[in-house]
Amino acid sequence: MSRPHDMGGRYGDGPVVPEPESDIFHEEWHKRALAVTLAAGAHGAWNIDVSRHARERLAPTDYARFSYYEKWMAGLADLLVAKALVSVEELAGSDPVPSPKAGTTLKVENVSAVLAKGGPADRPSDIAPTFNPGDAVKTRRLAANILVDGGHTRLPAYAAGATGRILRYHGTHILPDSSAHGLGEAPEPLYAVVFPASELWAHPENPADEVVLDLWQSYLAPA
Repeated sequence: MSRPHDMGGRYGDGPVVPEPESDIFHEEWHKRALAVTLAAGAHGAWNIDVSRHARERLAPTDYARFSYYEKWMAGLADLLVAKALVSVEELAGSDPVPSPKAGTTLKVENVSAVLAKGGPADRPSDIAPTFNPGDAVKTRRLAANILVDGGHTRLPAYAAGATGRILRYHGTHILPDSSAHGLGEAPEPLYAVVFPASELWAHPENPADEVVLDLWQSYLAPA
């Protein structure tokens, strides 16, 4: 897939304009969009990697014109239909039909506890870490998911084939490339890898700047 969401380091998208921290929601419906997304996820019909990939699969023209929470709603609508939680007719406004997942509805009184629990992604793994802090590594040249054509991955295109060094070992975590496609959690070592700006871009404004990315071991090779 063309990965229209993979915008890091891409030219032509305009400047990044930081907003005040108080501007969490620009519109009242944004709060509802967040709430509906979290409530739907509580049914357990998908995980965070599946939901990210649902947004990535939006048509490039829609992805470019949708606002942040419009992307969320579009991806959620696709997931609700794909998992048979809501029908296309219901989304179009027909009378709702009782869902088989009604029993797993997130109750108001449980919201705080669910949010506080979070969704930790660290898992035990039989795969031993290959690298140590300070080791030089090179990301694989192919940024795409190597398990599923057009699949989800957390290796950004701008960092493909780049050389950096291991900054920190995070332990073993769920591999998104597998988890997003129902192939199992496939946990493996995860590292913080630091790259000089000059390694990522041809004409960086500040060549000495560094970018730190969290990358899975299968994305990396010794440099």
